[in-house]
Amino acid sequence: MEKFEGYMFTALCSTNFLISCLLFSRVTREQREPYMDEIFHVPQAQKYCQGKFNEWDPMITTLPGLYLVSVGVIKPVVWLTELTGEVVCSTAMLRFINLLFNCGNLYLIYLLLCKLHLREKTRTTSRRVLSALSLSTFPVLYFFNFLYYTDAGSTFFILFTYLMTLYGCHKASALLGVCSVLFRQTNIIWVAFCAATLVAGKMDDTWRVEHTKKRDEKSAPSQIPLSFSGAKRILLFTLEFLTSPNHIKAVLLVAWPYALVGIGFLVFVALNDGIVVGDRTSHEACLNFPQLFYFFSFSLFFSLPVSLCYHRVLRFLQALKKQPLFFLLVTGISLLLVWKFTFVHKYLLADNRHFPFYVWKKLFQRHELVRFLLIPPYIFAGWNFLDSFKSRSLFWSLAFLACLVAATVPQKLLEFRYFIVPYLMYRLHMPLPSLPRLIGEFLLYTAVNVATIYIFIAKTFHWPDSTATQRFMW
Repeated sequence: MEKFEGYMFTALCSTNFLISCLLFSRVTREQREPYMDEIFHVPQAQKYCQGKFNEWDPMITTLPGLYLVSVGVIKPVVWLTELTGEVVCSTAMLRFINLLFNCGNLYLIYLLLCKLHLREKTRTTSRRVLSALSLSTFPVLYFFNFLYYTDAGSTFFILFTYLMTLYGCHKASALLGVCSVLFRQTNIIWVAFCAATLVAGKMDDTWRVEHTKKRDEKSAPSQIPLSFSGAKRILLFTLEFLTSPNHIKAVLLVAWPYALVGIGFLVFVALNDGIVVGDRTSHEACLNFPQLFYFFSFSLFFSLPVSLCYHRVLRFLQALKKQPLFFLLVTGISLLLVWKFTFVHKYLLADNRHFPFYVWKKLFQRHELVRFLLIPPYIFAGWNFLDSFKSRSLFWSLAFLACLVAATVPQKLLEFRYFIVPYLMYRLHMPLPSLPRLIGEFLLYTAVNVATIYIFIAKTFHWPDSTATQRFMW
């Protein structure tokens, strides 16, 4: 069975790479020159190719991980093949680096699924392979495999970091976490998540021991009490755990590599006077709480074939009936957050090349009350998101939610690329769906990919004050 699974996965990898290469060729033929953020990334990478490591474009806001990896891959190839001229570090060659990351992401997703769903290993060969293939073609991520952006590499190193954490290779995981931060500074949140899973594991064990002694089966670690008394108990337990020298010592003995990465990052922030390098005017942090609602809605749409069913909708309606006061409270808080904490970035209103521009214009700007009328769907999307984690432990879920808030809420700009890693983490930890549902997910992703790539290639337009060809993209 394992040999058959290996053959099947290898065949799918090869097919995926072949199709991606054909799409890459078409996209590159249509858009030969750097486009959008590539106008900053490509020249900077080319400077690194020329050995000019002390030159930096101040408009770039991320660290040079993408350029360093690109040079590290391209230079040996150039040396072996004796390539010369414009082809060396050309836009096409630099973009091809992300196609290699795409292959790596497919393999890492497959390994993560095998590790996370180990108990189901004997019965889920085809489902694991199809899940990996489907998630590697997740539309927002897959689209950027054909352009020279940081997303593919950033995702690769975060997935690799988490895989090493699951295998207990914490030093390697911390080193890979540093690599991920070099691609995007906010990846420090997901490095912290890897460390938090270790803390959560210790807390779950302690919680289970304490409540086994008390014979209190109603507060199992996998359940999140939806009551004030339950929340109080969890808070008191957390404070007791985090102030216990023995528990802290036990955690640090395992998680010290991540602590070193965290300390190093704090030193960088202090020396840099902030997280952003280069131009900071368009990357100011704020408390944009509705970003959580946008993410829940985004997750509901892309997980629709695998997460939503009649029984889950029925359970939601039963929950509304059983706990009306709780849901009224959630609705009231949501109204307050949407009313007082909605921020709109100038790029969202001005750049009509991005899909979020049209989501905002056609939906949110239709009427000032629309953002409030969307609160009931937000609540259902959030409930559906949390309900998918029923099989996960209490403190793991809390750690993930804390990192999700940290990754989304401070972002002023509604940018679907910022949702890639949290969505993949969410989807990877869902129970493996049935084969028909996975086929539905793959077909949804394929349809979205076909539509977005077709629109990018065929539906070009021009601005009145520019002769450059403009294209629609995520």
